[in-house]
Amino acid sequence: MKLIPTPLLAALLLLTPSLTARAEADAYVPGPDSKPQPGVPQGELIKFDLSNSLVFPGTTRHVTVYVPRLYDPAKPACVYVDQDGVQFEAPTVLDNLIARGELPVIVGVFVTPGVVPARNPATELPRFNRSFEYDGLGDAYARLLLDEVLPAVEAKATADGRAIHLSHSGNDRAIAGSSSGAIAAFNAAWEHPEAFSRVISAIGTYVGLRGGDRFPTLIRKYEPKPIRVFLQDGSGDLNIYGGDWWMANQTMERALEFSGYEVAHEWGDGHHSGKHITSILPEALRFAWKDWPKPVGTGQTQNGALKALLIPGEGWQAVASGTGTGEPDQVVAHNGNRYIAEAAAGSESKVRLVAPGGGKSVVDTGLRSATGITLSPDQSLLYVADGATHWIYSYRIQPDGTLADKQRYYWLHCSDSEDESHAGGMCCDKAGWLYVATDLGVQVCDQAGRVNAILPPPALPVTNVRFGGVGNGTLYATCGNRVYSRKLNATGADPSAEPSLPATPKL
Repeated sequence: MKLIPTPLLAALLLLTPSLTARAEADAYVPGPDSKPQPGVPQGELIKFDLSNSLVFPGTTRHVTVYVPRLYDPAKPACVYVDQDGVQFEAPTVLDNLIARGELPVIVGVFVTPGVVPARNPATELPRFNRSFEYDGLGDAYARLLLDEVLPAVEAKATADGRAIHLSHSGNDRAIAGSSSGAIAAFNAAWEHPEAFSRVISAIGTYVGLRGGDRFPTLIRKYEPKPIRVFLQDGSGDLNIYGGDWWMANQTMERALEFSGYEVAHEWGDGHHSGKHITSILPEALRFAWKDWPKPVGTGQTQNGALKALLIPGEGWQAVASGTGTGEPDQVVAHNGNRYIAEAAAGSESKVRLVAPGGGKSVVDTGLRSATGITLSPDQSLLYVADGATHWIYSYRIQPDGTLADKQRYYWLHCSDSEDESHAGGMCCDKAGWLYVATDLGVQVCDQAGRVNAILPPPALPVTNVRFGGVGNGTLYATCGNRVYSRKLNATGADPSAEPSLPATPKL
């Protein structure tokens, strides 16, 4: 018998436990709800290809539609959308849970990522759109679903001639995915909670591939949205160049809880695979649809700025319609000095001072697009938005009205589809907080230059904001050709009134 050298034997003994542990990890097995059951009718699968997309030009994708046997075309069905096609044994799970009345009647829509086919497969590769469509922020993928995929589904019929009618209410729709498909699912609900209120996210890619690592920060800053979220991940998930999936999913869960969202999670020891979520999809679906048709609501955020500003029960109200003047933004100080932000097309922007006696002078140049302007409550600082960037400049006003100590001071969030904030009109409250009209909503900044909160009105983008109303406690936001108002726990600073000294900010 050949003996194993002692050093090698010791190494094998040390290695064996880790190999065994790795083999035991991710050992998830689907239960009965994920397998066909006697007496449970199976739904029908309808398959088609979708091409000629306007959202993602040149792409083609496969769509599979699951229609349960209990579906009645007289009543619009609830919807379950899943990225990457049919997975997690979802049709079988839906069969079983719908038959037992644990879920409403749900039509499943399973969509694969787009591919731009090669002209000559022998010499060219297709363009694979999965990361482009799934991993980025913004509403492009949601628009694909809402404007192209779901209408195409409603144009189909079952083999026995039943037309497919889908509910258009977000409360009747869930969206799910795995890995990049998971962040695509969450992002669709985030961008359009009126269209998707229920999310199932497995091994979600909330890392730095295309900006997904920003989500936990945005969740904490935004006024909460009516979304319920189920998260799944395992401690053996990826830890590569884009980030640590295991930690990122836990960071998402903590952000959602901080912001008052209804969230559940199932953490395990699995790797970057679909084994765990496949074994627990019935549980995830029950959580996503619990208490239906009761609407998914919003909870209480722990964001201090939002808690201080928002008045319970006070939302945005439409108050007027019309169009903007198109004139440069300006602000008039208590001493009569008028500052004008001139965003001249094709030339360098200027900040102009018009003194009470009529004298005019250019007090700053160099901004790419001076789009908004306002004063601090004590009128010692002038703020100018550079809408072609994500910066707002701060200047110290000199005794003669000229400007000094220019700094790129306030940092704004930008839409993923844009390279600039499109910041517009601005105003301050008496506490020194700065309110900025942007593509994402009204970004609320502390005196230290940081965005603490984001208030999205019913329509975007926001082009101007002003305080007014009784006690100057109502914020007015111009959005396209509409004006909305909202009462806040804040008092607007009137630049034409006596300056007031706000409290020292927390740094």
